Amino acid sequence: MTFTAWLSVATICVLGAMTPGPSLAVVLRHSIGQSRQAGFACALAHGAGIGFYAVITMAGLGVLFQTVPVFRETVSILGALYLAWLAIKAWRGAGSASRFQNDNHPGTIPDTLGHAARDGFMIAFLNPKIALFFLALFSQFVSVDASWTAKIWLALTAAGIDCAWYCLVAIGFSHGAVLPWLRRNSGIIERLIAILFLIIAARVLWGIVPGFV
Repeated sequence: MTFTAWLSVATICVLGAMTPGPSLAVVLRHSIGQSRQAGFACALAHGAGIGFYAVITMAGLGVLFQTVPVFRETVSILGALYLAWLAIKAWRGAGSASRFQNDNHPGTIPDTLGHAARDGFMIAFLNPKIALFFLALFSQFVSVDASWTAKIWLALTAAGIDCAWYCLVAIGFSHGAVLPWLRRNSGIIERLIAILFLIIAARVLWGIVPGFV
């Protein structure tokens, strides 16, 4: 693969990562409601999920998602249900929004870095649209006879860009200048994120089963 082709893939991955959606909401929730480290854990795990889809798409699973609608729809439904579960968690957690004793010393935090990482990975893993995105992208830049070294390099590029973007999001929203205000209003923010999760879940289900909602 030429440098120009790689740069084109990288640019598209940057734009894809920056597109607002459930992934952004999940990273925000853990960065604001828990800690910057939790935001990083969520971002890194999400990047791992992106890398996983990049690899399996080049291995052929992307074609399976495209040609077997039932398989793709099953994964989509599981993703919508996971979003609904996250919405319930966020709404309930809004009641304990003041879970920090002060801006520098965390109090009792019910979630863990493991939970943040799990949410980051699952929100990517349960989104088959990522595989379709990579299928459309790689079909333009990856030849049939491309080596696995080149393919792994592309997967690492996609995962690295995704990790870097969401780590920047975690840093930005856990910055000392904005974090106190965010924590003071975290109850409202948690509920808005919960509503966003439910809207996205409803949209997914509407696309699969018209009239479901």
